[in-house]
Amino acid sequence: MAADPVKFEARVSVEQVEEGSDLAPRFDDRGLITVVTTDADSGELLMQGYMNAEALGLTIRSGEAHYYSRSRQTLWHKGATSGFVQKVRELLIDDDQDCIWLKVDVAGGASCHVGYRSCFYRRVPTGPEFEQRQQDRRIELEWTDTEKVFDPEEVYGNAPNPTVL
Repeated sequence: MAADPVKFEARVSVEQVEEGSDLAPRFDDRGLITVVTTDADSGELLMQGYMNAEALGLTIRSGEAHYYSRSRQTLWHKGATSGFVQKVRELLIDDDQDCIWLKVDVAGGASCHVGYRSCFYRRVPTGPEFEQRQQDRRIELEWTDTEKVFDPEEVYGNAPNPTVL
């Protein structure tokens, strides 16, 4: 028997949303809310994703991160396949309740399906650095992390990545 879903309050006023104690998340027109996920100890940004109401409810109930995959159009329990489960240490919602911030502990130390610890493993040069380094106006990314935590083929097999177009 499945557990009852988490109940979110209807949004009735700015005061209720911004100053009240009701959890009344604002999902976008696709039924999604943005989620940023950081390492609970270091503060390192690990990933950005989305949740629908079901994923948010599952995250709250289980204490483990669940997301909604826009490319696969399905719920996704982070780490269910790889073993790199994200245990939620803290879940915060912003002032107008349209963005979630998860602070997590990651089993296995990786959050990126490409094999890196963080999904943010490349840097974009800006300002004078861009002007100096990019002669033909082409943006060349700089790698900030060059060592993978795991081999994606060993973990996921040869399945094509559904998130890449």
